[in-house]
Amino acid sequence: MDVLLVILQAAVVLGAIVMGVRTGGIGLGLWGVAGTLVLIFVFRLAPGSPPVDAFFIVIAVITAASAMQAAGGIDYLVSIASRIIQANPSRLTYVAPLVAFAFTALAGTSNIFFALIPVIYETAYRNGQRPERSLAAATVTSALGITASPVSAAMAAYLVLASPFSLVQILSITIPAAIVACLVTSFVQQRIGKELLDDPEFLKRVEAGKVEMPAVLVAQQTARAEAVAGGAPHGKAARQAKKAAAAVPAGSEKILHEVPPGGAVSAWIFVVAIIAVVLMGLFPALRPAFPNADGDLVAIGMSPVIEMFMFTAALVIILVRKVPPADVMKQPLLSSGIVAAIALFGIAWMADTFISANKTTIVDPLGDLVTAVPILLAVALFVMAGLTTSQSATTNTIVPIALAAGMPIGVITAMWPSLVGVWLFPANGSQIAAVETDRTGSTRLSSVPIWHSFTIPMLVSWVSAVAAGLLMSLVIR
Repeated sequence: MDVLLVILQAAVVLGAIVMGVRTGGIGLGLWGVAGTLVLIFVFRLAPGSPPVDAFFIVIAVITAASAMQAAGGIDYLVSIASRIIQANPSRLTYVAPLVAFAFTALAGTSNIFFALIPVIYETAYRNGQRPERSLAAATVTSALGITASPVSAAMAAYLVLASPFSLVQILSITIPAAIVACLVTSFVQQRIGKELLDDPEFLKRVEAGKVEMPAVLVAQQTARAEAVAGGAPHGKAARQAKKAAAAVPAGSEKILHEVPPGGAVSAWIFVVAIIAVVLMGLFPALRPAFPNADGDLVAIGMSPVIEMFMFTAALVIILVRKVPPADVMKQPLLSSGIVAAIALFGIAWMADTFISANKTTIVDPLGDLVTAVPILLAVALFVMAGLTTSQSATTNTIVPIALAAGMPIGVITAMWPSLVGVWLFPANGSQIAAVETDRTGSTRLSSVPIWHSFTIPMLVSWVSAVAAGLLMSLVIR
């Protein structure tokens, strides 16, 4: 009978997640709360602990980010990223993923990546490169920035769960692991797909007039034809063609991002607040200490520190840049942040209610399985992220099971970047935007939902990030 009840409760939890994903937006969080209601009132489970700290960390961070956006700070960050990407066209497949990762980690949201998609595409296209290589790799690695950001919604959830593992310890694992994953992914991705002149889809689009062949490829095509006509072997003809193309200047026009006056100031206020948060985590002595129940002095936790510094940063931006508070409320980042906060709150509350009530029946056996085969945690995180497309919801659903099983927090942290599985299905805005932006047709989806241009870089990033993270966890304890 107990097993049947647990199965029914699990069906409620999974059903709420599935319905939340189908509803979209704040629906994920609302369905989570509805599932909690059913668990409490129908199955009479004791209410779990709502993630209050994590909820307010997200609200604080997104308020500061929205104030920065209203003051033009996001435009300033995008302009910097754009200049870096366009300054290194020959190394685009390596530069774009690193830039996408770094700026997502800095901003705490992958929304900043949308503005970089046309920059990456145009830089690749003008230089005769296959856009799929850099576009798909950068799209995937931008998700690694979420688990390497001190101010992302997923980090807010994980930081509360992982206590007393500090923010600095978490970042000491996830940041190096992500950088390794970016480099390995770029190395593999550089060898994916045919060159544009050998891609039948691109040539078909050129012939149909849907896309114009850039000057670099025209020169390469001409040189290749002349070499072949002269009797040169195919390999030699290809080398001669590349040499001829290298002599042709790529498109000199740069994609410029206009930065409103004061945008740089607002961005730096936000960055200074992030640096202050990291320093507080790195040096606990900087935080005020107060006596606990035993009379011992204990520094205040990082959750209120993040909340205070982020809310204060928002206020400073509003005052310094004279941003009308009403404008902050209109920013796209704020609405997306509210969605993330509600999703985190609802799913985390439901998961904690279910897990706390079924520790002996389901959590312990699953914990034993994960302990015996630790890599299963990475698989669970990867698959759940793909199903929910929410890093924070996945964190709150899967991580508590591993914690309850007594798995070392360093190992859990090493596997946490498995949230890159959000790209498993082509259901994210960044994936769709990348496909639609690439007029050459090299970045594409397929009739098989899990096989698309992002599949290989996603799998490579996943494996390399977890492997590097596990190595780091041997040092960071």
